[in-house]
Amino acid sequence: MTMSFHALNCPPAVRSSVKKNKTQIRNPSVAAQISSVPIHCDESGNLLESKRNLALKRCQAPNPLLSQRNTVGIIGGVSAFSTLIFLEKLVLWSSKDGQECMPFVVCSDPAISKGLPVLGSIHSFNSKNDKIQFNHGPIVGNLQRKRVFLEQSGARCIVMPCHLSHAWHSEISEGCSLPFLHVGDCVARELSEAKLRPLEAGSDVRIGVLATPAASISGFYQEKLRSQGFEVVLPDQASMQHIVLPAIEAMNRRDIEGARNLLRIAIQLLLVNYKVG
Repeated sequence: MTMSFHALNCPPAVRSSVKKNKTQIRNPSVAAQISSVPIHCDESGNLLESKRNLALKRCQAPNPLLSQRNTVGIIGGVSAFSTLIFLEKLVLWSSKDGQECMPFVVCSDPAISKGLPVLGSIHSFNSKNDKIQFNHGPIVGNLQRKRVFLEQSGARCIVMPCHLSHAWHSEISEGCSLPFLHVGDCVARELSEAKLRPLEAGSDVRIGVLATPAASISGFYQEKLRSQGFEVVLPDQASMQHIVLPAIEAMNRRDIEGARNLLRIAIQLLLVNYKVG
């Protein structure tokens, strides 16, 4: 695998500092680019403060790894497994008709899960207030840094294949210079474009949502779907405890068939109890 890197644009003042630290520049083309930034001095030969800060900022700013217009930046989920599932779908979707997969940059950090409550339990988030009281500040800060990294890496849009992380989407995306897709918006838009019809005349289309407890309680799916005119129904607590959560646990164990069978039961219960559709 061959990887090329652009030379840094550092001013002579920084270059002289590097020489004092006995760091050698062996590539003459790099040295040429390093000396290409104009430096403005006052009458005493001192760097003007504003120009020096600008030059240093240019030196410190990373060059993008990728420059294609369709580069996707991906913030990995709390579970690496969910990230891999998304990558598989992205590659299959973008490689149709013999085309190469679109370029992407992934930033995944398993350390994020260390600051979370025990996942997979309906008691992890018993209410919206619990979610607010939970100290998610360090996690949000971590995800914000990853977002900035992806912006600087040349991504043209950012996605986050993790339901739990979307509970803080507005905080993570604050100040983002790129389109930052929200999974709830994407699902609601797809369903709206599908032109679904209600089972009963005069009623809204009902959408059943099967999700982790954290995603259900944070309510972003319900909010996005209702904004499109849908009625949202959720499984009751017994179904969550005895069917949905065991299905999630089966998925985590890579027991795909077991998870599929449990989810079929959960879907059937929603259809019977709420006449979803």
